[in-house]
Amino acid sequence: MKAPGFWFKPPERTGLLARLLGPVGGIWGLATAIRASRRPRWRAPVPVICVGNLTAGGAGKTPVAIHLMQALAARGIAAHALTRGYGGAAGRDGPHRVTLEDDAQAVGDEALLLAAYGPVWVCADRVAGARAAAEAGAQALVMDDGFQNPGLAKDLSVVVIDAVSGFGNGRLIPAGPLREPVLSGLSRADAALVLGTEKQCAALQKRWPHLDGVPRLEGEVRPKPIGIDWRGERVLAFAGIGRPEKFFATLRGLGAEVVAERAFADHQPYAPAALRRLEKEAEALGARLVTTEKDAVRLPPEFRGKAMPLPVELSLRDGEGLDGMLDDLLAGKGVRGG
Repeated sequence: MKAPGFWFKPPERTGLLARLLGPVGGIWGLATAIRASRRPRWRAPVPVICVGNLTAGGAGKTPVAIHLMQALAARGIAAHALTRGYGGAAGRDGPHRVTLEDDAQAVGDEALLLAAYGPVWVCADRVAGARAAAEAGAQALVMDDGFQNPGLAKDLSVVVIDAVSGFGNGRLIPAGPLREPVLSGLSRADAALVLGTEKQCAALQKRWPHLDGVPRLEGEVRPKPIGIDWRGERVLAFAGIGRPEKFFATLRGLGAEVVAERAFADHQPYAPAALRRLEKEAEALGARLVTTEKDAVRLPPEFRGKAMPLPVELSLRDGEGLDGMLDDLLAGKGVRGG
C-alpha cells in the first residue's frame, strides 16, 4: 500500500477527504486505545526492547532495531529480534527462526535485514515468538514494531519519528497516518527517537510541542561508506518502501545524478516484467540501477547483481542517551554480557 498524499499535508490544510474519513479514524483510535490498555499476556524472563512508531510505515524502525542489536552484541548480550514478518506465510502457525536463505516473501524484508545481525524470529503471535527466542538462549529481545500490541510486556519502548513527515496531518487511519493519537502514544513511550537533520528536528518540535513530555533522542539514517564516489554518477533509483522520496533524496545528497525515480508500494514483490522494464530503462539512459537494502532482499537472486543496494545505518547525535537507557535496563534486569 502507498500512503495517500493527503495524509502528509499540514493539519491546517486538511482536505475534504480527510475530514470525511475523520469519524472512521475515531473508531480506529478507540479500538487501538482499548487494545493498548489491555494487560500484557506474558512477561519474558529477559528484557524486551520495542522499536515502534505512531504512524503507518516509513519512520525508520529497522535501522534503529539493527543499531540496538549491534549495541547489545557489543556488550556481549545474545540479542534476538522479533518481527511479525510483513505479509508472509512464515510464522502464521508458530515461531519460525529466520535464515539468510529464507525467501523475503515468506518472512518479510525486515526479517532478512535483521538476520545479518543476530537470530530473528518471525511469528504472528509475539508472545509465542518471544517464548521460542528465550528458550533458544536469547538474553534480550528487540521487537521491530509492535508498540500498539499489548500481548508481550515491554521493558523499554522507543518510538521512532521521521522529522520531515512527523505525524502527518495529525489524523488517524484512514483519515491520516496515525495509528493512535499522539499524546496517548507518547505517554506509553520511554523515549522518542526523532530522525532527521538538526534543523528538521527543531521544526518538528515546533509543530508538535507534545514531544516535550517524553525523553527525546535525535539522529539520522545515513548511507554507509562503501567506497563509491557517487558524484556525477547517473542513477535510475527504485524503491518500494514507506517513503521512497527519502531514498531518492539521499542519493541526490551524495551527489548522484538521479535521472529517473521509480516508486513502488511498500513491501511490494517485484514481478519479472517490472524488473525487465527497469533494466531496459537503465540501459537506455546509461544509468546504474540503485535500490535500498530492503528492496534488494526482495529481488530474485538472478537480478540482485544488476541493482546496487545502498546500505544505511543509524547515526545518533547523542549516543550516550540511548546507551544509558540500555545500560540501566540491563543492570535492572541483572543481565550481564558473556
